[in-house]
Parts: sequence; C-alpha cells; structure tokens
Amino acid sequence: MSAEESSRTEEAEPGAEDDGTAAGTAAATATAAAVSTAERKREQRGWYFYDFAVSVYSASVLTVFLGPYLTAVAKSAADAEGFVHPLGIPVRAGSFFAYSVSASVILAVLLMPLVGAVADRTGRKKPLLAAAAYTGAAATAGMFFLGGERYLLGGLLLIVANASLSVSMVLYNAYLPQISTPDERDTVSSRGWAFGYTAGSVMLVVNLVLYMGHDSFGLSEGMAIRICLASAGLWWGAFALIPLRRLRDRAVVREPGAAPAVSGWKQLVATLKDMRRYPLTLSFLLAYLIYNDGVQTVISQASIYGSEELKLEQSTLIGAVLLVQVLAVAGALGMGRLARIHGAKRTILGSLAAWAVTLAAGYFLPARTPVWFFALAAMIGLVLGGSQALSRSLFSHLVPAGKEAEYFSAYEMSDRGLSWVGPLVFGLTYQLTGSYRDAIISLVVFFALGFVLLARVPVRRAVEAAGNPVPERI
Repeated sequence: MSAEESSRTEEAEPGAEDDGTAAGTAAATATAAAVSTAERKREQRGWYFYDFAVSVYSASVLTVFLGPYLTAVAKSAADAEGFVHPLGIPVRAGSFFAYSVSASVILAVLLMPLVGAVADRTGRKKPLLAAAAYTGAAATAGMFFLGGERYLLGGLLLIVANASLSVSMVLYNAYLPQISTPDERDTVSSRGWAFGYTAGSVMLVVNLVLYMGHDSFGLSEGMAIRICLASAGLWWGAFALIPLRRLRDRAVVREPGAAPAVSGWKQLVATLKDMRRYPLTLSFLLAYLIYNDGVQTVISQASIYGSEELKLEQSTLIGAVLLVQVLAVAGALGMGRLARIHGAKRTILGSLAAWAVTLAAGYFLPARTPVWFFALAAMIGLVLGGSQALSRSLFSHLVPAGKEAEYFSAYEMSDRGLSWVGPLVFGLTYQLTGSYRDAIISLVVFFALGFVLLARVPVRRAVEAAGNPVPERI
C-alpha cells in the first residue's frame, strides 16, 4: 500500500465513524485490520531477505572455503613441527581455524548483550542492524587480501565478520515476534531459513563454476577462492538493503526504573537475572545452547573434516555443501509443516536424534569416497534448516513483550555466541589425537545431552509464564 493510499484510508475512517452506524464502524475496523495485515506481510517479506543476504557468508565462507584455505595459509607459515605462533602461543596449524572461530564467539559474547539492551531501550534496532551488517560485510570482502602467509590477517577478519554476524542476528531475530502473530511464527521463521539456503545455493553454483573453471578464467586456484570469499561480503552488503528499507522500529515498551545499557558482561548478568523470573525460558536456552553448539561446530568444521581426513577435492566439498543448501530449503519448509501437525518441540527432538545418527555415520566414512560424503551431506541438509528455524520460532514464544532484542541476545549467544565450546572441543581433540575422526565423533554428546534437556521443558507452561498466548500446536 502506498503512502498516498494509506493517507486516503486514514481520511476515510472518520467518515465511517461519523455516520453513526454499526456498518460504518465495522468497515473502519476491517480497513484498519487489512492495513495492519498488509504492513505485517510487507515487513515479513523484507525480513526474509536478511537471511538471504547473510546466509551466503555462512555457506560459502564459513562452511566451504575459509576453513581449508586459512588452514593452508597457516600451514605455509608453520615451523618445521607444524606449529604457528600467534601472540607467541604455539598452535598446531590444523587447529588455527577452529581456535579463530572460538575467539570470534568470545568477542560476540561481549557485544551481543550490550547491543540487545540498547536496541530494546532505544527502539533503534534498524540502525544497529545496519552497522553490524556492513561491518561484517566489509570484513568478509577484505578476505580478498588473504594470501601468502597472512594467516593472522585471516584470523582477524574471521573474528570481526563472525562477531558482526552474531550481533546482527540478535537484532534480526528480535523482529520475529513483532512482525508475526503467534500462529505464524513457525511458518515465518522457516521461510526465512528457506530464503537463506536458497541464496547459499545460488552463490555456491557461481562459486563452483568459478573454482572449477579458474584456469579458463586466467585465475590461480588461490585467487579464485579469494574472489569467492570477497563476493560473499558484497552479496551480504547488497541484499541487506532490502530488510533495512522495509523493517521499521517500534515504540519502546519501558519498565519503571529501567537502567541504562552497561558493559557487555554486566548487561549479560542483568539479562540473566531478569530471566530468572522465567526459569522455563532459561531451561529451553540451556538445552538449545548445548545442542546448537554441536550444530554450529558441524557447520564450521565439516569442510576441514572432508578435506583433511577424507582427502576430498575442493570441488567435491562445494558440491556437497550445495546439496546441503538445496535440501535444507526442503527440510526447513517440510519440518515447518511437521511442526504444525506435531508441534515444534517434538519435531526438534526428532531432528536431534537424526543429527546424532548422522555424526555416528560420518565417523565411519571411508576416505576418498565422494558418494558417501554426499550421502552424509544429504542427511545434514534435511535436518539442518528445520532444527534451526523451529528453535528460533519456539523461543520467540518464550520472550516477554518489550524484551525481544535483550532476550534474543541471550538466544544468539546460545546460537553463535556460546558456540565456542564445540570448536574448542573439536580443535583440542585433534590437537591431542591428530585424528579428525575422533574430533567429529566427540560432537555426538552435544546432541544427546541437548535432547534430554529439551525433552524435560514443558513448553506450554513456559509460554504462559512469559505472558504470551499459547498456539494450538507447540
């Protein structure tokens, strides 16, 4: 609806009320509801595009290219024993990428609670989202200059980009309860993930063409990879414009005596203290923190496992991740439909069981056998999008009104901010054993423990305790 049409609607409504008839009042109410619904749908469509913008980073940079490439750069700078020495600390070159991911998460932990509190108390989510998005996009584009033995530059850019992604997702996710009704949440969240995986698929096809045909384009393999990395930053920045144009800030819901935003750690403590009033919300977050740590570690370390342990070619890894992206679209939408029938909680529990089985199968994969790696990728794709989308929509029901960004900062720490334990366990396991098979199987415990904890959360009572309406299926 255009601004002019909206203005005419607003001018027509008093007339409807002035005629003193029930029909006039009903017409005005119906018109206002239609305007509200149209505006909500418009925001939802814009909101989907941030997933579309940022998921290329997750797919192309974090999952496919940066892990093996940064590991190769670190190995070229390593000493005779295979160690690099950032800040004078001996680190096995094969563990540098995993440790960099962990460092990015620690930085995000410092920033996310502060940004979430500022967003809730000022109502200025959109400018904060823009700042985080374009900082991350710039750092990703800067990966074009990662070459030679510049492993420290690669680690720094990874830390900045990952932390920016986490901060931006706090703000992005906080819009979900504001732009959708309770019964829409599972569908809207699933569509957002589907948009994201669609973007990842499109860019991976482009990357695959460039990487496989780099000789015909007159490019070295390293230059082709650096172009793929930088293009993700350009994509992120370009498509972030759509949600920034369509989303709008809301009036602030202030509580009496609300304190100003403080440092990240202090704000985190304040948020967690407030969440003590909602112990069932905290119980869900604990379960999500654990099982999602496993999900994020698989996403970030799968390409390392494929290239270093299974000895697969880069083109095979790109094809496998492309398969994940395509199937994740179907998985996100399909699990969204399952949630409408069986409830989000039961559907998530089923996906966690599938994750554990998938990792156990991955442990036994033979080296240099692409067909089995593709089978593993298919299993991951079918559960990846749905488990993430439904976790986000389920949590949105557990957030008290007016605290969306602050609570989603705690959620995002569970999503990305505290997902340093998994990469750390993965890196330490490899450092101690020298086996990526041992590293990958160590992640099963995250899904098993997360399953047990989530199964114990009474989600209907949790929604009621947060003061929100309970959907028919949850």
